[in-house]
Amino acid sequence: QVQVVESGGGLVQAGGSLRLSCAASGRPGIIYHMGWFRQDPGKEREFVAAITWSGDNTDYADSVKGRFTISRDNAKNTVHLQMNSLKPDDTSVYYCAVSAWGSADRRPVSYDYWGQGTQVTVSS
Repeated sequence: QVQVVESGGGLVQAGGSLRLSCAASGRPGIIYHMGWFRQDPGKEREFVAAITWSGDNTDYADSVKGRFTISRDNAKNTVHLQMNSLKPDDTSVYYCAVSAWGSADRRPVSYDYWGQGTQVTVSS
């Protein structure tokens, strides 16, 4: 079993920045592909960004490309999402996800473990 814990959400004004962090634990020595998604009430979970276990490859949704940066620290098995130039449309609950056996792609079904989510609110 893998535990996934997000942190760093909050309230920020439009144009501001936030940094989300995600720690995955439970299987020492194993490094995973990881991703970030977001979801609004009544809507499907939306892909935001993903990073391979090595950190060599990243992927971003078009809506966040150039504003968000995903990175990782494998020594701590953590992933960060630096969010700059935030817009009110970025308001959502953000979820960190771990792909233990699949790939770091854009489909929620590719991820095996999920965090509880952290609220990001961007005011206009």
